[in-house]
Amino acid sequence: MDPVNLREYEQAAKDRLDPDLYDYFAGGAQDEVTLRANEAAFRRLMLVPRVLTGAGEPALDVTILGRTASMPVLVAPTAFHRLAHPEGELATGRAVAAAGGIMITAMLSTVAMEEVAATGAELWFQFYLQPDPGYTEHLVRRAEAAGCRALVITVDSPALRTGERARSALLELPAGLSCPNLGGDGDIRQVTLSPEISWEHVDRLRRTTSLPIVLKGILHPADAALAVAHGADAIIVSNHGGRQLDSAAATIDRLPAVADAVGGRVPVLLDGGVRRGTDVVKALALGARAVAIGRPVVWGLSVAGADGVAHVLALLRAELANALTLCGLGSAGQVPRDLVVTDGPAAAP
Repeated sequence: MDPVNLREYEQAAKDRLDPDLYDYFAGGAQDEVTLRANEAAFRRLMLVPRVLTGAGEPALDVTILGRTASMPVLVAPTAFHRLAHPEGELATGRAVAAAGGIMITAMLSTVAMEEVAATGAELWFQFYLQPDPGYTEHLVRRAEAAGCRALVITVDSPALRTGERARSALLELPAGLSCPNLGGDGDIRQVTLSPEISWEHVDRLRRTTSLPIVLKGILHPADAALAVAHGADAIIVSNHGGRQLDSAAATIDRLPAVADAVGGRVPVLLDGGVRRGTDVVKALALGARAVAIGRPVVWGLSVAGADGVAHVLALLRAELANALTLCGLGSAGQVPRDLVVTDGPAAAP
């Protein structure tokens, strides 16, 4: 029997995956406080629907950076999809293309960005700014040539996290798997995470490309304002899915302050903890143009390849449409902030 929601997909994936691989994908940093907080924070938020609005069937499509997606749910960048399924990011890309969505493919993808682009998916490319400006420019030019529509720069990783649940899970890729975005023909580069990366690197990137630049990993409103000042075209409120700094604040808790700091000048997106259509509605109400999901996509991929990813997206789409209808709303693009109140139940331990 097919899973009927995203949590059932996680359980099905856990039953299917090698335990070490499941822990790698599911795990977070240290005590996993932030990992749990991302989902718990959504449970503290409650909805106050309007009635008798005559809104009709809700419109779910959304425009971001001049591109239209069929719903305000993007596929977040996650590494190593071929660990979850032999077709890896190719299967993910096909599902996203069929759904009319946007996929953010990762620097640490196990399928080259050019091959993922060939699936027909609307593609953005995620990477880490590198201390070597030549390497960064090489990645940018490759993404431009591949037809990527935006560059997503992960900015919350000046150093590698410490993960304890997954410490024995994944030390290196198995034989036969690689990260082709890092090079080929013997010229393989390594990803360098450096505490010296600064706003100057963002400025240099802005001068390097005309593609939209999205900064992923913003939690502080002052950084959101700086992102706009330094030429970012969008930002993603993110704590790396709880995989970097443990005890970082839950993303949905930080969203309103970040959205206020941006003041509508650029789109604000959010990832971290989205598991239900009602979570999407809450994020839209609090200032997000769209959300992005990572782990649920991996769970769908591991269970049934492209069909599993497609089903995950379809489940979330159906839940979102239902939630908007029950809230009396006719569009995912017009969700008022007063729909959400913060008098929900205390989070489970």
